[in-house]
Amino acid sequence: MRDPMFTLTAGPTATWPRVQAAMSGPVVYDYDPVFLERFARTERKIAELYRTSGDVVLMQGEAVLGLEAAARALVRPGMTAINLVSGVYAKWFGIWLAEYGANLVEVEVPYDEHVDPALVRQALEDHPDAGLVAVVHSETPSGVLNPLKDIAAIVREHGALMVADVVSSLGGEDLDFDGWGLDLAVAGPQKCLAGPPGMSLCAVSDRAWEAIRGNPAAPRGSFLSLLDWKDRWIDGGRHAFPYTPSVVDVAGVEAACDVVLEMGVEASIAQHRLAARAVREGVVAMGLELWARNPAFATSCITAVRVPEGVDALGALAHIRERYGVMLSPGYGEIKEKLFRVGHQGPGAASLNPVVALAALGRGLADLGVAVRTGDGLEAALAVLSGAGTAVPA
Repeated sequence: MRDPMFTLTAGPTATWPRVQAAMSGPVVYDYDPVFLERFARTERKIAELYRTSGDVVLMQGEAVLGLEAAARALVRPGMTAINLVSGVYAKWFGIWLAEYGANLVEVEVPYDEHVDPALVRQALEDHPDAGLVAVVHSETPSGVLNPLKDIAAIVREHGALMVADVVSSLGGEDLDFDGWGLDLAVAGPQKCLAGPPGMSLCAVSDRAWEAIRGNPAAPRGSFLSLLDWKDRWIDGGRHAFPYTPSVVDVAGVEAACDVVLEMGVEASIAQHRLAARAVREGVVAMGLELWARNPAFATSCITAVRVPEGVDALGALAHIRERYGVMLSPGYGEIKEKLFRVGHQGPGAASLNPVVALAALGRGLADLGVAVRTGDGLEAALAVLSGAGTAVPA
C-alpha cells in the first residue's frame, strides 16, 4: 500500500519539511557538546511555547509516558484527586490516579460537551481535602476544548495542584503555564507542533517539585521518574542524562519549535483557529453534524464530525484513503466508530489543506450514497480562508 498523499489526521500529523531535514542529519553521541547544547536549547524553546520560566523536562517517550509519569509522581496513597472527564483520554488518566492509590473523584460530562468551571468549584467544595485536579485541555478523541484558564483559577484558589494534559493544544490553543498557575502539564510534539512522536514535553512548577519530593511513592531510578531528570540533568548542571535520550527525536522537536516560534505563537494559534473555523463551517454547509454540541468549545486541532446514520465509519475512511489518498481519523476508544476526525494541525492548518480534507470527506461519503452538499461545504470553507488569509511557513 502506498503512503497517503495527505495526512490530515488527529495525530501524528504531517511534519514540516524542516523537521524532516533535521531528523535526517547525523546521529550524534548524546554527550557530544553539540547534542548537550541542542537538548538544553530545545528545553528553552519548549518553555517559551509554554510561557513558563520554570523547568521543562523532555522525557523520552510518547506523551502517554509523560502523563503516567505525572500521575505516579504526584499521587500519594489515600490522597483525594479530582479528575475532570470530558473524553476518553481523561478517563484513562483517572485509571492511573486510582491505580497509584488516589481516592478518585470524577466529574464527568458527556463526551460532546466541555467541563463547566462551576462543576469544578462544586467538586472542590464537596471535597475540601482534594490535593490534585486533573483535566485534558484539548480532548482530541472528541474534539472538545475545556476552559483550562478558568478551571485553573478555581483550583489555585482552593490550593490544590493543577495537572493538565495539553498534548494537542500546545502551539494551537492559548496556553499560559505560569500566568494560569498550572503545576504540571504534558504536551506531545506530534500534534499542533507537527514534530515527531516519541517525546513527552513536560512543564513542572516549583510547587509540583515540592509535592513530588515530599511523596515517598514518587518513582526514583525509573524510566518514569521526573525526579531523576530534575536531580541528574536539571540540577546537575545539564551534564548527565538519566538514560540515553533520542538524539534524532530531539533534533526534530527543536526544528518543529523553530517553525512555530519564527511564525510567532500567537500567529500559530490564529492559523489553527482559522483552519478549524473553516472546517466547521464547511461541515455544517455540507449537511453533516458536528460532534461538539457547542462550537465555542470545539478544539482548534481537529474537527469531530458525527458519522451519518447507516455509514460504516471505518469502511468510509478506508475508501477515502484508497480513492483519494487522504488519511483522516476515526474516533477513539468507546466513540471510535461514532465520528470522523478531520485534523488541521501544523501543515494541515496551512494553505488549502482544510479544503482538501473537506473535499475528501464529502466526496467519499457521496460515493457511498450519503446525501452531502460537498460543493456548499467547500465554498463555505474557502470563504473563511479567503477572508483572513493563511500563512505557509518554510
